[in-house]
Amino acid sequence: MVKVLIVDDSVFMRTVIRDMLANDSSIEIVGTASNGLDALEKIRDLSPDLVTLDIEMPKMNGLEVLKELQKITKHPKILMLSSHTSKGAEMTHDAIHLGADDFMLKPKDLPHVREISEELISKVKHLATLSLSGSSHKLSTSPASSANRVVLIGSSAGGPQQVDTLLSLLPADLPAGVIITQHMPVGFTAPLAERFNRIATMPVRETQNGDMLETGKILLSKAGVHTVVSGVMGENGKTTGRIIHTKSPPVHGVRPAVDKTFESASQVYGKNALSVILSGMGNDAGEGAHAIKEAGGVSLICDEKDCLAYGMARSAIRKNAVDKILPLKKLSKEIEQLVLLMEETGV
Repeated sequence: MVKVLIVDDSVFMRTVIRDMLANDSSIEIVGTASNGLDALEKIRDLSPDLVTLDIEMPKMNGLEVLKELQKITKHPKILMLSSHTSKGAEMTHDAIHLGADDFMLKPKDLPHVREISEELISKVKHLATLSLSGSSHKLSTSPASSANRVVLIGSSAGGPQQVDTLLSLLPADLPAGVIITQHMPVGFTAPLAERFNRIATMPVRETQNGDMLETGKILLSKAGVHTVVSGVMGENGKTTGRIIHTKSPPVHGVRPAVDKTFESASQVYGKNALSVILSGMGNDAGEGAHAIKEAGGVSLICDEKDCLAYGMARSAIRKNAVDKILPLKKLSKEIEQLVLLMEETGV
């Protein structure tokens, strides 16, 4: 049973969040609070496992709550609920810096707020069991090397929880570069990359225009631009990839689009490209997975039972662009084996 405290200055939001979480028998709502001062008192008295925390509140806001919690040795997991604004993105990044464990975006329109019910329940249950170990173990003194193999991960709704699991299980010495393209509003991929960096076995950061793909490094596609991979000659005399950000029109209504990254990477890496499609709605990823297969690479998708939404995976199935369907927890081992096979056979 996951004990949850709901903190929000809006009576409406507190009620809706309580109603949504009450639909799962493994979640117990131990209390609610309308401001940060009330929240700190109830955290002390009720000992929740997890707190859903609004950012902007009277008396004491969410960021101030996080600062106070830093003074406590043992405190609950914190799930920030953020608004879809540039200010919301900046404050979310600040919240992650201050130790928040995860964040979730509130719907722009209040009438649609209950549509996040499944994702909210999924995040709460996932976060309650997640081990966040910090990233100090990823500090490396070895020089960066150009990536001659690439793993491409595409996801949308329900994806971040799956990416957590995948990145925590991939080996730290994976001989490939990794690009994650996750549908996100502008401003929110920086805090997401910082969050992934706490969990992953390899360092993670948001893409910058001109980034070189490096072995053992993970890049998260920046929101608001497409992440296109162009081919350049690496220091080892082999072709590697460079990140180019483009503001070409959205594809499938999104930017970054998974298809843009997959298709461009297939042209650079050919047989040395491996794509993985996780949870997500819509048709993004199918064309890209098809391009990967056409170029001689391998296309994997996650089993539907592990996904919150399956539209992206189905788009690849419809294109006959799937080599294997695997449970989430078996994907990391398959990725490792396929990447090592690329290395051994020199493809």
